[in-house]
Amino acid sequence: MVDEVFLEVILLSLVELIFVYFVSSLAGTQIRKLTIQNKHDEKLVGIFHDTGSKELVIICHGFKSSKDRIPMVNLATSFDNEGISAFRFDFSGNGESEGVFQYGNYYREADDLHCVVQHFHGKGRLVIALIGHSKGGNAVLLYASRHRDVHNVVNIAGRFNLQRGMEGRLGKDFLQKMEQQGFIDVKNRRGRIDYRVTKDDLMDRLTTNMHAACHSIHESCRVLTVHGSKDEMVTVEDAMQFANCISNHKLHITEGADHEYTLHQDELISIVLDFVRGVTEDKPEFLSSGKEANKIHSRF
Repeated sequence: MVDEVFLEVILLSLVELIFVYFVSSLAGTQIRKLTIQNKHDEKLVGIFHDTGSKELVIICHGFKSSKDRIPMVNLATSFDNEGISAFRFDFSGNGESEGVFQYGNYYREADDLHCVVQHFHGKGRLVIALIGHSKGGNAVLLYASRHRDVHNVVNIAGRFNLQRGMEGRLGKDFLQKMEQQGFIDVKNRRGRIDYRVTKDDLMDRLTTNMHAACHSIHESCRVLTVHGSKDEMVTVEDAMQFANCISNHKLHITEGADHEYTLHQDELISIVLDFVRGVTEDKPEFLSSGKEANKIHSRF
């Protein structure tokens, strides 16, 4: 039964992807696969939605995910419908990209993103926004804490406190197991080993300080955090903490939305598009640097 449900989800996803490519082709967007080298000489594979615009947004996936997940595809398509080019890619060790998957890897993914940004800047494109979902939200924020060449960042359901949320994947006694074995093998639903977490991987996560990173984001960088009120993977409290740490921040809490925005894709797209439109339309209301006053609750 589980396999049948899984196959049905995959088939529906494929149908939606085919529809996306068809609609984009009608709009005149060129969609092509693009490979970019990271600083470890690994090939990062992405899909470039090229509308011909100089402006470009880059979209980053979450933990053990890929560029082809529906939220990333829908966001990219929404931008090409607006005439803005978009690039969605796989971090190293994920999807089609080269490299070995690692559990932590937070700053390394930010480095991957830096290589992608540099590639497009070298091609004469202007990266106007970085958009990340879940762990991808952490990547775009860490990027902004280190670099000042992109001034608009969207964090969708990122995790602020990285010391939380590990028991769900590693088990309640993961610290004891790690001390005894030196690693933890995480299995999938079929009982097969999905990936291995080493002590170094665990320490990478535990020593990644989002609080310090967020305080390092320059006030000239506009940050939007979007989070669902029904997110059971990353609590909405994390979104509040981002709002308290980032100087130029806007917070949108979507009532009823889960971590993947499963039933709220249209609203997610609308929120993100409105924020990025503020870049090209120069709307002064988007430039506010307030914290609590910028919190928005969904009407839906």
